Amino acid sequence: MQFYQNTWLRNYLYPVCDWPGPGCKIVCHRLSTYRSLHKKTKCFARAIKRFEDKELFIKLDDDALVDIEYVIGLIKKYQGYHKPVYISDHQRAGSRKYPDALNGVQYGNGKFYMFNRKLVQCLDLDIKYRGSRNEDSVFGGMVSNGCGENNVEYVQEDDRWIWHKEYTNKNKHIDLSFIKNH
Repeated sequence: MQFYQNTWLRNYLYPVCDWPGPGCKIVCHRLSTYRSLHKKTKCFARAIKRFEDKELFIKLDDDALVDIEYVIGLIKKYQGYHKPVYISDHQRAGSRKYPDALNGVQYGNGKFYMFNRKLVQCLDLDIKYRGSRNEDSVFGGMVSNGCGENNVEYVQEDDRWIWHKEYTNKNKHIDLSFIKNH
């Protein structure tokens, strides 16, 4: 979290934490593991419904970085947009093991997604699915079930401005996944 507090994100950062602690603005009160991130996603979705004064949201993995000028361009383009907007690297979910509400839903690659208040307002927070599922497909299911896939503006992200696991630019190289739990 310290890394992001040292970047342009610091004034806009609302970390989602397992337990209360310094800098935690959204607390889920449960231990998160890789296999339980879908529950943390539901906690996050419930929490952001309360941020009624925020129009746009970004979900960013802790081993990802996004260019500020790219984000500003998206804000200018989608601020006040007339329908729900979901910006990410979209793909389709599928599970032979658990054919349920998440099968076939469109969801964003978790490193980055950006969405607006209209999307938050129609999320299905009570989505039902079986088993431990990919947290991004759960979010996509909340979008699809609550908003209706045909009612959402799905926008493909521009990966030239989003770095995942590593950042390289000019003579700089940063391993964003250096922390041992990655």
